[in-house]
Amino acid sequence: MIKPTIALLTLAVSITGAFAGTQAKTFKEIVIVEEPCKFRDQELQIDTFAAGAFYHQGRPGWGGGLGINYFFNKFVGIGYEQDVVGRKQSGDSRSYTEWASVGNIFLRYPICSLNLAPYAMIGGGGAYGTGKGYGFGHVGGGIEYRITDNIGLFTDARYVYSGETPSNAVLGRSGIRFAF
Repeated sequence: MIKPTIALLTLAVSITGAFAGTQAKTFKEIVIVEEPCKFRDQELQIDTFAAGAFYHQGRPGWGGGLGINYFFNKFVGIGYEQDVVGRKQSGDSRSYTEWASVGNIFLRYPICSLNLAPYAMIGGGGAYGTGKGYGFGHVGGGIEYRITDNIGLFTDARYVYSGETPSNAVLGRSGIRFAF
């Protein structure tokens, strides 16, 4: 009687191990923390920049300006800038200074892992200071690199088209951008 009882007990222990269930769950989970993007939604920016205007006719102009931009999300924003560019006409000893008020629409694509944001812009405005004012439009693009969450360096170029003399130009800007 002891041999069948031991055999039955051995069989029962062997079978219960097969129906014991799954392994115990470990509560250690590896969580990869993604670094936050330096380009934020609803971002206000203030720009200060140096500018160079290269006209189809005549000498180049040099100057700078200030701007303010607002991004509704990481990708779409609007901006306003005030530029000052001075230059001399070819064959003329007088110098001319133009002030321009410019509005922009920005489309950017942030590459958060590199802290870079290439962008395209389109806009227009008015220039004055040469004795008469005139309107113009522009299209261009640039790139911004964020040093910190709130400070970035940018450079861009745009093709400026107008029916007035000087008719068309390429305007380049480089500067510092403060983001809030």
